[in-house]
Amino acid sequence: MSQHLILNAFLMNNGHHEASWRLPETDVTAYREVAHYQHLAQVAERGTMDSVFFADSPSLFGTNLERRPTEALEPALLLSAMAVATQRIGLIATSSTTYEEPYNLARTFASLDAISHGRAGWNVVTTADLNAGANFGHEVAPTHAERYSRAEEFLEVVLGLWGGWADDATIADKASGVFHDSSRVEVLDHVGEHFRVRGPLNVARSEQGHPVIVQAGSSVPGMALAARYAEAVFTAQPSIEDGRSFYAELKAATRRAGRNPDHLKVLPGLVPILGSTEAEARALEQQLDDLVVLDHPLAQLAGDIGIPASEIDLDAPLPTDVRPVEEIQGNRARYELTLALARREQLTVRQLLLRLGSGRGHRAFTGTPEQVADDIELWASTGAADGFNIMPAVLPSGLETFVDHVVPLLRRRGLFREDYEGTTLREHYGLPVPTAGRPLEATA
Repeated sequence: MSQHLILNAFLMNNGHHEASWRLPETDVTAYREVAHYQHLAQVAERGTMDSVFFADSPSLFGTNLERRPTEALEPALLLSAMAVATQRIGLIATSSTTYEEPYNLARTFASLDAISHGRAGWNVVTTADLNAGANFGHEVAPTHAERYSRAEEFLEVVLGLWGGWADDATIADKASGVFHDSSRVEVLDHVGEHFRVRGPLNVARSEQGHPVIVQAGSSVPGMALAARYAEAVFTAQPSIEDGRSFYAELKAATRRAGRNPDHLKVLPGLVPILGSTEAEARALEQQLDDLVVLDHPLAQLAGDIGIPASEIDLDAPLPTDVRPVEEIQGNRARYELTLALARREQLTVRQLLLRLGSGRGHRAFTGTPEQVADDIELWASTGAADGFNIMPAVLPSGLETFVDHVVPLLRRRGLFREDYEGTTLREHYGLPVPTAGRPLEATA
């Protein structure tokens, strides 16, 4: 199993910075083109990065259409197109347990895994957005507890369907006329609180067994779900102290769940804004910040904290009488992170909005390739991360700069691979292949 850093390329439209689309050199419609994403995947693969990753939602990304690109191509379909343009890099897509059905999702990701010969991963999320619910006939959003109850059963069903095919189920014996050994394909017959699913799945296992399970929740129930099921966790940690605390807590919870904590990789988000000198990097950061239209993120912040935008002073600290965390039925962890960031660093609302604009709460680092490499090494060597979800502020240039200038430094330091050591996402991550018909950790 590889002990190298894990580096994923988290791709989003024109880049993660709020104003990336406004740069003069940005092709504002490229994010609608398959060729744009195929190029990004090839760049990431040239850097031997572990995977490309897409967030997703069953609705527009936000309701403010003026703010930035809010539409998104369906990620599993898009990754299938990227699979045929690459050979090794992993392919991770987000899909929600709140408004999907387990059988359809299991089939989609098993198909992506088959198409890519074992390079697929599923990022498990729950969805609180009522705008998403309205697309499926719901008038009331599920509570935080309801979402996670459904998510746990959903995962059990999907894993059961993926585990229903034995590796030797396909015989294809021309002499006897037997194609599949039916005794090696199990009917699931799941009956639970949320789902009734008979099975079996109509897609067999891939070279890596089944897609890697990724998860992004950092709330208490989110961490409990991760400890039981996740093989990688994408998280937003604003400081190395927060990173170490989260890392230790999640690894301990994984051990208590009866799993090997080495089989769960903790991957914080990192938005690198790079320049050949620190001054050059700062100039790019300033250029991007100057292009942010603050009315848009202010409206979202006002809705989150429960205070009208007209009553918020941009050049004053965040008001103290914000909505309590307990009232948040959406992303509680991200809400708490936003409040903590504002309080800890004593930011004005303007400063907070610009910080959030660079990566929606993920940590941004502005500097030279050497400084970014130093930061990555510090986090990885002191128990704060197993690797990072790299979130380029601008695409494609931010990813190209990272691959061409940061990755070689990490290689020279012995922190990252010179070439791929395997062909599947599990091999890249250093994860075991799950045994068919048995729990995720049966091979640990």
